[in-house]
Amino acid sequence: MMMCLWGSLPGLLAAEPKPGQDAPIYQEHLGLSYYLDENGQKQPVKSWKDWQVRRSHILANMQTVMGQVPHPEKPVPLEMKVLKEVDFGPVRRLKISYHTDDPDQRVMAYLFVPQAATAAHPVPGILCLHQTNSKIGKEEPAGIRGLPNLKYAIELAQRGYVTLAPDYPSFGEYPYDFKAHPEYRSGTMKAIYDNMRSIDLLQSLDYVNGDKMGCVGHSLGGHNTMFTAAFDPRIKALVSSCGFTRFHKYYGGKLKGWTSDRYMPLINSQYQNDPDQVPFDFTEIVASFAPRAFLACAPVSDSNFEVSGVKDVIRIANPIYRLSGHPENLQAVYPEAQHDFPPATRETAYQFFDRHLKDENR
Repeated sequence: MMMCLWGSLPGLLAAEPKPGQDAPIYQEHLGLSYYLDENGQKQPVKSWKDWQVRRSHILANMQTVMGQVPHPEKPVPLEMKVLKEVDFGPVRRLKISYHTDDPDQRVMAYLFVPQAATAAHPVPGILCLHQTNSKIGKEEPAGIRGLPNLKYAIELAQRGYVTLAPDYPSFGEYPYDFKAHPEYRSGTMKAIYDNMRSIDLLQSLDYVNGDKMGCVGHSLGGHNTMFTAAFDPRIKALVSSCGFTRFHKYYGGKLKGWTSDRYMPLINSQYQNDPDQVPFDFTEIVASFAPRAFLACAPVSDSNFEVSGVKDVIRIANPIYRLSGHPENLQAVYPEAQHDFPPATRETAYQFFDRHLKDENR
């Protein structure tokens, strides 16, 4: 049985538009120095307050494609269950399940807990999202199966974080029929809401510092991290590995890869796979994070997400980070690699989290 998802959810962004609120359509997404007023006229972004107007339009236009962020008045209780527990020296791995939006379905995940994490000494938490791998899903970031370069959930736990690696809907142990759930306009929004509930779960643990939340992912997990962080300000630091390029440089502007039921079908049915018609782009998404800490890991030979498009995004978002007063919080690295998250790049990402989630002065 599926409950009604729309209502009010505490902690959402102050600048987020109300469900059903229309936003002006921006014909291009490379210029972030203005917003459109109620008459459709360009007004310069001169202050942080001005930027919040444009930012609210970005979030509204994302939701025209993805669907509205669910706002349940009474979220389904998480009811976390521990199914299995294994000790790995300084880290415990718990296989868990919990509810997100449906009391009749449970999300499966791996939770890693450093032995040093206690109620007296809570540590930061990081949500770890997997790449496109339908059979193993969460097992890859957990280091159980899959590519060794993608075992970031266990590696971050060994570094002192509580980490949570869930399955994306329809992957791993999470059977899901997207067509059977019309309350979600896209699989992307279903995943966003699941991830928000996963943050709820991390914050419910007394050995997690709920004010120090991070998110990391590779490929599917990379852009899923970004989409979630756009709507959930509790994520203070995020890392996307091989997760995006601007739409015009994604396979030469051919957006079919974004349009399956798992992602955003409206890009095909309503916007004809045309980046000129889609009402948002990654330039705007990255700028919407400011002043929060964002690191893009974009290999120069990534055939999925063309690196010059990533560089465009970082360059265009930079002025907004400067306006926020924290230009240092927007970072990018461009390793000599293909569609991968190599060891040196992961170490850069882990140091990024250390700087932004462990530093007591932040």
